[in-house]
Amino acid sequence: MPIEILMPALSPTMTEGNLAKWTVKEGDKIKSGQVIAEIETDKATMEVEAVDEGIIGKIIVNGGTEGVKVNQLIALLLEDGEDKKVLDTYKPKAAAAKPAEAAAPAAAPAAAPSAAPTAAPTSAPSLAPTAAPAAAAPMRSAGERVFASPLAKRVAAQEGVDIAGVAGTGPHGRVVKEDVLKAKSSGNLGRSGRVMRNPVEFTKIPNSNMRKVIARRLTESKQQVPHFYLTVDVELNKLLDIRKDINFEAEAIAGKDKKPAYKTSVNDFIIKAVGMALRKVPAANASWYDDAIVQYNNIDISVAVAIEGGLITPIVKNADQKSVVTVSGEMKDLAGRARTGKLAPEEFQGGGFSISNLGMFGVKTFSAIVNPPQGCILAVGAGEDRVVVRHGQMVVRNMVDLTLSVDHRVVDGAIGAEFLAALKHYLESPALLLL
Repeated sequence: MPIEILMPALSPTMTEGNLAKWTVKEGDKIKSGQVIAEIETDKATMEVEAVDEGIIGKIIVNGGTEGVKVNQLIALLLEDGEDKKVLDTYKPKAAAAKPAEAAAPAAAPAAAPSAAPTAAPTSAPSLAPTAAPAAAAPMRSAGERVFASPLAKRVAAQEGVDIAGVAGTGPHGRVVKEDVLKAKSSGNLGRSGRVMRNPVEFTKIPNSNMRKVIARRLTESKQQVPHFYLTVDVELNKLLDIRKDINFEAEAIAGKDKKPAYKTSVNDFIIKAVGMALRKVPAANASWYDDAIVQYNNIDISVAVAIEGGLITPIVKNADQKSVVTVSGEMKDLAGRARTGKLAPEEFQGGGFSISNLGMFGVKTFSAIVNPPQGCILAVGAGEDRVVVRHGQMVVRNMVDLTLSVDHRVVDGAIGAEFLAALKHYLESPALLLL
């Protein structure tokens, strides 16, 4: 009997993914542990290994297919010596067939056509306007009011159509989007009878699984999480001096012709300092759940990394217990593998606190969105020289703005302020980070 290969769940929260490609083809003999396909989740592209040995008898879901449900049948494996003819009469198990059946609604009766939408501000404009001929447009007198939906007006502006000359088929002669598109395709486009030659050019980019998940989670966060924000400015001069000395020693040990064993960044010091501050103020290292606030014993910090099509948050685990040099090495490795889609789920799922640093892009200050269920996220801006007052004298110091976004259900204002005070102390006294 053929062995069913099902769409795997690559994380506890995964419900569907994209079958990016098959690395085998029908008729190939495979062994247990051999990579047979690549699956794209909302965060990464991961390799799928065969569990059983045999011959790929039939590929059910082609490579490049999006939205494949977990446990959906994607291929059939023949055991050694099994005749391929058994595939002709084989019926998938009911449990495995359900997702496939749900994904094929073609046999369902067609729904009744709905009324044309009156507004769709977040949807991309259509690239394939209908080619049906439009009714002759009534000539309106100059200054006569045009009754049209907001969407029809926006599409008319984008397509270069004079809406005053478009016949409306909506209620009481209202012009709707379909009327505008029909008018454009038929050439019946306004008083002059021609297109106004100012169409808007654009590129339509399909939303990936990652983009959809980011959009959904951040929308939910801003709608459901009661955010508040705290900002402090931190002097970095001592930290920059220590960083310079550490990196200089690494270069000196390596010599002129060799690559240094490490090169620390300001962000590495910030990760370490956040870990130390969370150890001092553990109430900020917490998440919200409906039945309880979960306060973490381990200090695992999620660090936002920009990748193609979105971002991902690899985790530096036990950040308070590691040296700045160790944190630096781990971050370089995690960020590199994140950009190539090679992180394991446990390396980017979880964490109790997040850091988002846009300082390298010259952003002075910003407020990040809390990543539920975490209670806090720290936004790091660019360090810059500023004139400040020290001991009654104006001096120039390198300063950075740190903004803490907080879920008020988890962390109160006093706790957030206490955490920022501890973080400021560690960053302005960086020798403490080396102990």
